[in-house]
Amino acid sequence: MDRTAFEAELQREGRQVVTVTMQPDQVKPEHAHDFEARVMVVAGEMTVDCGDECHRFGEGDSFTVQLGRRHSEIAGPAGATYIAGRLTPN
Repeated sequence: MDRTAFEAELQREGRQVVTVTMQPDQVKPEHAHDFEARVMVVAGEMTVDCGDECHRFGEGDSFTVQLGRRHSEIAGPAGATYIAGRLTPN
């Protein structure tokens, strides 16, 4: 799926769509969100570490971070830009 189709799908699902850019090797320490996030990496690469699972994602890869799931985010050496579709429960 390309970026345009991914964003359109997020909007159809009623998600808040944001674009986030991380600097090279930037680390977002362990945290959790009060929303579910569907994410697509659109440039660079990033690693998501959930403690018991660690996954690297590159351009075009997508994944979901469940509401309340503790994780950290680490950008690759060229940084990372991703689209996130946030869905907060009612």
